[in-house]
Amino acid sequence: EKLVITATNKNNTSDVHIINYIGGVADGSLQLQQGATYAVKLDFQVKHDDHYESVNEEITAEKDEHFITFQFSDSDVAVKRASDDVVRTDGNKVGLSTEWKINSVSATGKANIKLVHTPNSVNQNYPTADNQQGQTSGGETDVNVLVNLH
Repeated sequence: EKLVITATNKNNTSDVHIINYIGGVADGSLQLQQGATYAVKLDFQVKHDDHYESVNEEITAEKDEHFITFQFSDSDVAVKRASDDVVRTDGNKVGLSTEWKINSVSATGKANIKLVHTPNSVNQNYPTADNQQGQTSGGETDVNVLVNLH
């Protein structure tokens, strides 16, 4: 499995951070500026023979069977599910496209991104409607990524 995380500073589109997370290892850390807001796109990929292929189309086609959650440690990051994100039948957004407002981040800051398959229930507005890190009950974690934020 592979996850490509692309974070683009909304006020400076030349400030782009791309992390490749392959088989449990990230090829760098997201060096995100305190006070900035980033458009964050997630591209989940699986290996086919000698290359990786995106499965975002499958996630989108099976949107009601998928949900992405975000958790942050040693940092204060507010997540907003973006207007161009995929909307599930229940009205919750999947989480492939989000915005992260970096309120503060420390040298030990981390982001934990999980792709959950067939959750029993989802809540995009957890912990609040202004910080949509998301919460699920039940289901199986397909992808569990931990990335440094410093």
